[in-house]
Amino acid sequence: MSIRDILKALSDGKISIDDAEKMLQLHKIEYVEDIARLDVGRELRRGVPEIVYAEGKEYSDLVNIAVTALKSKDSIVISRVKQEYIDMLVGELMGSSNSSSSNSGGSRHLTVKSSKKGRIIAVARREEEKEYDDSDGSKKGSNSNNNSSSNGNDNGYDYYTGTVGVITAGTSDIGVAEEAKLVAEAMGCKVITSYDVGVAGLHRLFPILKDMLTKDVDAIVVVAGMEGALPSVVASLVDVPVIGVPTSVGYGFGAGGVAALTSMLQSCTLGLAVVNIDNGVGAGVLAAMIAKRVARYRAEYIKAKADVDTNTNIVDTKVNQ
Repeated sequence: MSIRDILKALSDGKISIDDAEKMLQLHKIEYVEDIARLDVGRELRRGVPEIVYAEGKEYSDLVNIAVTALKSKDSIVISRVKQEYIDMLVGELMGSSNSSSSNSGGSRHLTVKSSKKGRIIAVARREEEKEYDDSDGSKKGSNSNNNSSSNGNDNGYDYYTGTVGVITAGTSDIGVAEEAKLVAEAMGCKVITSYDVGVAGLHRLFPILKDMLTKDVDAIVVVAGMEGALPSVVASLVDVPVIGVPTSVGYGFGAGGVAALTSMLQSCTLGLAVVNIDNGVGAGVLAAMIAKRVARYRAEYIKAKADVDTNTNIVDTKVNQ
């Protein structure tokens, strides 16, 4: 729950002052033996889940950190997981969920998403287990990341959580794109993906962008290696923020993502932000923060407009009588 959710729940009388005070302990630190210090209040402050960087960590340490974090958090993300750890770690987390639910009346059911290409795992309480929506405090019953929301428009766009587009130039860039996708979903956004639409066959891009704009994406993450030209092209064609992610795909002069990063930083197209090489997580977080903020104010506008329309109808009815 965000601070907004907690205050809404308190205002509606759904939680007590004592409960709200416990939830608002922003500076609480969770110690995991002598290997990690978890910032319990990060998601509360920023809307960003705990993201565990798995590089260099032993498997047992990852399990310990993840299980401890889930005792006090709704969701965590584990990035840069070794390929051989992914299936084992997913099974371990699902097992801890079943064990926890049997001991706590079924209140800790988890959903676990993973991507072997992206070497990333996202863990969260199932949507039906969450008591409040991310935006307006109302109860939710379905997963808005995969289904059209009743709060959205006819295109399946969700007005309340925001939508992020993720595009790659080539298939070799998909791993980094999957990082951005799972992180944005973990933050509550709907994500639309389209891969392998780079400038080597530029005609592939146009129907993809048309579809994303029709669905009113709030931000687009564009992942590209080699010469890194695609983000500049996309940014020149759309009226939403574009986040470029250079990847280490490439060889020869400018290898390791240096050419792609340089190209994106030198872009003359306005409206393009650039993150570091292979930083799919950072791009996903930024895109989701933009999308969620836009969605929140859009939802408030829709509600205010609905209230005005309702009041107008009431006045018209009285006049006609």
